[in-house]
Amino acid sequence: MNRTLKLTGTILFIVAGLLFVWYFSNIVFYILTAAVLSVIGRPVVHFLDSLKIGKLRFPHNLSTILTLLLMILIALSLVAVFVPLIAQQARDIASIDANELYQAFEGPIAALNSTLRQVGVLQPGQGVQEALLGELHSIASIATFANAFNYIISFTGSFFMSAFSILFISFFFLKDEKLFLNAFMLLIPVKYHESATRILNEVKRLLTRYFLGLCLEVVSMITLISLGLTIFGVRNALLIGFIGGLMNIIPYLGPLIGGAIGIIIGITGSLSMGAYASVLPLSLSILGVFAGANLVDNILLQPVIYSTSVKAHPIEIFLVIIVAGSLFGITGMILAVPAYTVIRVVLREFFSEMRLVQKLTEKM
Repeated sequence: MNRTLKLTGTILFIVAGLLFVWYFSNIVFYILTAAVLSVIGRPVVHFLDSLKIGKLRFPHNLSTILTLLLMILIALSLVAVFVPLIAQQARDIASIDANELYQAFEGPIAALNSTLRQVGVLQPGQGVQEALLGELHSIASIATFANAFNYIISFTGSFFMSAFSILFISFFFLKDEKLFLNAFMLLIPVKYHESATRILNEVKRLLTRYFLGLCLEVVSMITLISLGLTIFGVRNALLIGFIGGLMNIIPYLGPLIGGAIGIIIGITGSLSMGAYASVLPLSLSILGVFAGANLVDNILLQPVIYSTSVKAHPIEIFLVIIVAGSLFGITGMILAVPAYTVIRVVLREFFSEMRLVQKLTEKM
């Protein structure tokens, strides 16, 4: 009877929590993002707190402010580096001569048109180029200047509001390490405080190692891909490397997405220069660099991150990512590993007698 009541209460609590997260999704996003930033910035705060100038120590508030400023500086530096590269890529796309492109690939396009007509994707007499132009005209008619202007104004306001909220909350999370814990405990009945404390401490330990390892993986992949593409003389190597490395926040599937985007960027850069014959060799070069970088990632980086941080089998992680991606798209794939880690810790705390839970959490 007690076990049934315990299970029912836990399920109701989880359902209530999910409803809260759904209804106040923006606020939850701000809090969780600030919590992640505080986890990443915590080692910097501790380092600054330990510094001495003579007999004087760094004030804790100053350590917190400097850490937050450092994170802002890194973000602004990335914007300053990559916005011009993205603008250059846009200019490259705009400079592609459609007529020359069609003439250069007239044979393959004709074969593609014939195949698409046979399978019913294109109507008789219609070609890929006409279909694409029709879609572009449709988009242009919808995206009027007024709508685009309103969207830009709305996005700018939302962005700065979100950035300010996240930074404001991050400051206090960095300043007071137990603030998140104390706030969370207000939502938990007193009789569950001991269990909740154990859960939060374990989640913090696992996710701290995961996020720090993930940052190391992203930086390593950006470096490897950018260097490899530079060696092969690929245009916009840094932009492709940045996107390819950043996509590694999506485990397993991220490199495939990053590689596809990288090939598209490389091809458009080649087409803008009129180098139509180099499209295939360039694509193979980019594909080879991504394959080599991800081989290093799979052998050295990912086993360290997933096996030693969240302590889960790679097949578990892969299946969780597939399910989360099917349900919630790209956002679900990014959040799949942290969410699965939290769920496993909660299950181990309350349902450790179940054989399935014992198997899933035996390495934790």
